[in-house]
Amino acid sequence: MPVARVVVDVMLKPEILDPQGQAVQRALPRLGFDGISDVRQGKRFELEVDGPVDDAALARIHELAETFLANTVIENFTVKIEEPAVGAEK
Repeated sequence: MPVARVVVDVMLKPEILDPQGQAVQRALPRLGFDGISDVRQGKRFELEVDGPVDDAALARIHELAETFLANTVIENFTVKIEEPAVGAEK
C-alpha cells in the first residue's frame, strides 16, 4: 500500500514574542552570518499516512494539528502533502 507524507508546520503567531528565534538572531553576527534581520523558530511534523490522502484524511490531520500539535491561541499551522523527491527511494 502506498504511503504518503503530510507535513504540519507550526509557527508562533507574528504578534507572539519568540525568545528562541531572537537568541538565534543575536548569535548569528558573532558566528559570521550578517544580514539576517529576524529569525522565527517553529516545529515541523512529518506524518506518514497509509493509503491515499483524500479530503477526509486531510480533515482528520487538520483536526489532529488543531487539537494536539499546535496551541492555536499562540500558534498558526499549515498542513500540506509533501511530494516525494524525484529519484527518491520508496
